[in-house]
Amino acid sequence: MAPAMGMKRPAAAATQTVTLPAPPAVREAVRVAVREAAAEAQAPTTPPPLPPRAAPAVAVDGFLCMEEVEGRRWSYVVEGGASPGKAGRVGGRGRGGSALPMGVTFKAVPLQSPLPPVEEIMSFIRSYVVPEGFPDSVTPSYVPYMSWRALKHFFGGAMGVFTTRTLLNSLGVAQSRATSGAVAINWILKDGAGRVGKMIFARQGKKFDYDLKQLRFSGDLLMELGAGIELATAAFPQLFLPMACIANVVKNVAAVTSTSTRTPIYKAYAKGENIGDVTAKGESVGNIADLLGTGLSILISKRNPSLVTSFAFLSCGYLLSSYHEVRSVVLNTLNRARFTVAVDSFIKTGHVPSLKEGNSQETIFNPPWQHQPVAIGSRFGEAFQEPASFVAIRPLFEDERYIVTYNPIKDKVYALLKDQAKPDDILKAAFHAHVLLHFINASHANLNARKRMNSNRSYQNANPLNMDFIPHIAESCKIVTSSYGVFKKKAREQGWIMSESLLNPGRARLCGIIPQ
Repeated sequence: MAPAMGMKRPAAAATQTVTLPAPPAVREAVRVAVREAAAEAQAPTTPPPLPPRAAPAVAVDGFLCMEEVEGRRWSYVVEGGASPGKAGRVGGRGRGGSALPMGVTFKAVPLQSPLPPVEEIMSFIRSYVVPEGFPDSVTPSYVPYMSWRALKHFFGGAMGVFTTRTLLNSLGVAQSRATSGAVAINWILKDGAGRVGKMIFARQGKKFDYDLKQLRFSGDLLMELGAGIELATAAFPQLFLPMACIANVVKNVAAVTSTSTRTPIYKAYAKGENIGDVTAKGESVGNIADLLGTGLSILISKRNPSLVTSFAFLSCGYLLSSYHEVRSVVLNTLNRARFTVAVDSFIKTGHVPSLKEGNSQETIFNPPWQHQPVAIGSRFGEAFQEPASFVAIRPLFEDERYIVTYNPIKDKVYALLKDQAKPDDILKAAFHAHVLLHFINASHANLNARKRMNSNRSYQNANPLNMDFIPHIAESCKIVTSSYGVFKKKAREQGWIMSESLLNPGRARLCGIIPQ
């Protein structure tokens, strides 16, 4: 029993003694009270119990802490069942501040049963093909993109077996029709021509940023064209060197396109600062699919299938996969194709499409011969037929840093940029050009309708001029003044980036315009 401490008060009648508990007992009582109060306060908000573990036994056996890694938990305990209070050299404090003997080790005890072998293998594969934190570390469109990309590389790897075999046969290696020195020289010349083509095409510069999807798909078309030329050397072995050089130039141009557009695409899928991880995993997926396609093609090629049939099947699979791969990319910048989709939707419905809608409606393949109804940053001589038209239109754009007009001979709307034009002015000029194009198309539709109703009369001016469309231009100016700000606001709400222009305008700028 703890000793008592007495306090005496001087008094005339009697002496009163007060008994107090000893200080160590007080401290222990406070600790117990605090623990009980904390336990009661936390009881209602205690989370669901962790995987089964006996708390009292762990405490007795020397429980240290718990750890969680990717959803799996481990418990760290003192090994050998050592617990505070055992004899030995004291080296630290254990649970509740008690001393632990020196030399005691700990061990990790898994709180879940081991993963099945199949799940272990899948986890290992995922570490090579998906970024860390997947799917939260990438955008939702990452999975369809990588699926089509893997399928494209599968067909590409399979095609590579046939083209390489054909080139070697045409060169005479398989039939030993040429010396090793001649073979080496021809092969080196073929590769050298390809490198020259790669350097020439690299001067395209920012076009890889303007029309990223279009160039990517065009590059895949060139890749299949080069493969077709390589396979054609089997029919004309005497023309091996020129045909192989042409094919290698085409394929290296395609390689430059693929390499230059790869990083912007991966950047669109990365969330945060994980662009390197996304790129590495994407390339890993492509390499795995390429190896699988190569292996399967080697097995098939031993049966000597028809080159024409094999090329037709693999090319169709490659191009179809490439088209869907590019189509699945969702970018938040406005190039010319996506800008056209956004403005046309706004003019017709007052609604700016979402990122997914705008990208899905974007035109992926634009042949060089296809007519483009809008030109931005054009030269003066292309836009105007006569000086009087420019003099009549110029007052409408005194407060703007651009001029928009329509050339009826070329059936094209031109947006001429002044030398003070900024990125937002380029966007506004493009918006204005599409609004004017809408008026022009509506006018043509009405004219054609009247011509069909009155076939005996002619409403077509034999030599239309820019000045004939000044009323449409003036009306478009009013519409743009009131609606361009609304368009920008709605585009930002949908997630489109409007601060920079990727419309690929021409380099011509109007300067030194004499004011009225």
